[in-house]
Amino acid sequence: MKIPFSPPDISEREIELVNEVLRSGWITTGPKTKQLEALLADFCGTEEVACLNSATAAMELTLRALGIGEGDEVITSAYTYTASASVIAHVGAKVVLVDTAPGSYFMDIEQLAAAISQRTKAIIPVDIAGVPADYYAIRAAIDLRASAFKPNSDLQKDLGRVAIIADAAHSLGAIYDRKPAAMAADFSCFSFHAVKNLTTAEGGAVAFDDIGDIPASEIYERFMLLSLHGQSKDALAKTRLGAWEYDILYPAYKCNMMDITAAIGIGQLERYPALLARRYELVKNYNRLFASSRVKPLAHSGEGWVSSHHLYLTQIEGSLLEERNAVIEALAAKGISANVHYKPLPMMTAYRRLGFDIADFPNSYNMYKSELTLPLHTLLTDEQQEYLAAELLAILG
Repeated sequence: MKIPFSPPDISEREIELVNEVLRSGWITTGPKTKQLEALLADFCGTEEVACLNSATAAMELTLRALGIGEGDEVITSAYTYTASASVIAHVGAKVVLVDTAPGSYFMDIEQLAAAISQRTKAIIPVDIAGVPADYYAIRAAIDLRASAFKPNSDLQKDLGRVAIIADAAHSLGAIYDRKPAAMAADFSCFSFHAVKNLTTAEGGAVAFDDIGDIPASEIYERFMLLSLHGQSKDALAKTRLGAWEYDILYPAYKCNMMDITAAIGIGQLERYPALLARRYELVKNYNRLFASSRVKPLAHSGEGWVSSHHLYLTQIEGSLLEERNAVIEALAAKGISANVHYKPLPMMTAYRRLGFDIADFPNSYNMYKSELTLPLHTLLTDEQQEYLAAELLAILG
């Protein structure tokens, strides 16, 4: 039996919508992208959503919209994928990494509070596996150091504190404080990459509300300018009668979403409640199959919150790095694809070159050395889960 890690779940509905776009003669940013933005804003409970070509672009453009750059600091977790931190380097700010709490995949709040300085302009929490970060605790840590905050842009001034930019790449559809988790941060940045719960093949989005006296619609226009060369009109606006002329307001970037990919997203969003429901069933099945074993899964629900059930992260109790790696190889020999989320950033060459040392992040390393991520996707069958669990438990003895 072959069990892939995370294949995309594409139905005839998505194919139909893409065909409509291809036949329309308009395939780049246009009506479908705008439709997806409106649908996502309604789904997320926010005033606006700006669709882009990746979550990485969403995070980077958020930093740029906030005016964050050289001389500033931005804090994120040591236990994450590189995109959470690389965007900080892209804008010229200093990357500040914080270790996880003991036995946790999430930043240690006390260490986070201690890391906030006068130069700190934003924090990028990570919703790992679709589980929302503790945004109340993060806000409390920010408030403890409120007197240190020095704004250097209009958005920062209206916000009046360190910005919270959620790396919500995994968590579209998650619930926090009984509301859509996208409402918990100042900006929530989603990924629609091929392996995500909702895919546009490649794509991303940022969700947000008004910031002080600056309306969300104005912030949206800033994202549009940043994502399309600083051009005063997009291609669709230029097609209107006599509206060819445009201006370049500043030399910006190119990371807009296309209508082809937006059409996939519209189809996926129509199906998303059912896709999430199936993911809930799959996690429940796994939890039953691994009860009373060495396989200890990350919780996907709690008081007032529910994850998007994006990844099935587990800790192999008592495992050392060598055993975990051997388990992955043994599963592969049985046709089962498994993964690790994540190898901490201080172990990566790029971040070692920035001066980080994994010895300073012992909690992150302890989580990494025994972490095993199992396939979790809506094409996975109950039969495949039964086979996978039986093989894994046999490998573990």
